[in-house]
Amino acid sequence: MPTYEYECQSCHLRVEAVQKFSDPALTTCAACGGELRKVFSAVGIVFKGSGFYKNDSRGASSSATPPASTPSTPATPATPASTPATPAASTTTSTSSAD
Repeated sequence: MPTYEYECQSCHLRVEAVQKFSDPALTTCAACGGELRKVFSAVGIVFKGSGFYKNDSRGASSSATPPASTPSTPATPATPASTPATPAASTTTSTSSAD
C-alpha cells in the first residue's frame, strides 16, 4: 500500500498516511481542523538486475571507455597490398613472304 503525505493549509503540519488506492483522501487536519492537501514529491527509483545499463547489452570484447594507458597516435592511412604491374604481353608476328 502506498504512503501519502498531506500538509495542512492552516498550520502547515505534515502528516503521512498509509492508504489503499480505493481509500478516500484525508481532508481535515487532526491538530487544527484545517484543510489537508496531498504533497507530491519525487519518487526514488532503483533499477535492479541486468539490462538497465549501457554496458549490459554489449559483448565482452568491447568496453564503455577506451583504456587510459594507450597513447593517442595519429592514424596512418592504410596502404593496400601492391602487386607489381605486369606489362601486357604483346605478341608480334612477323610475316615474311618468301615466295
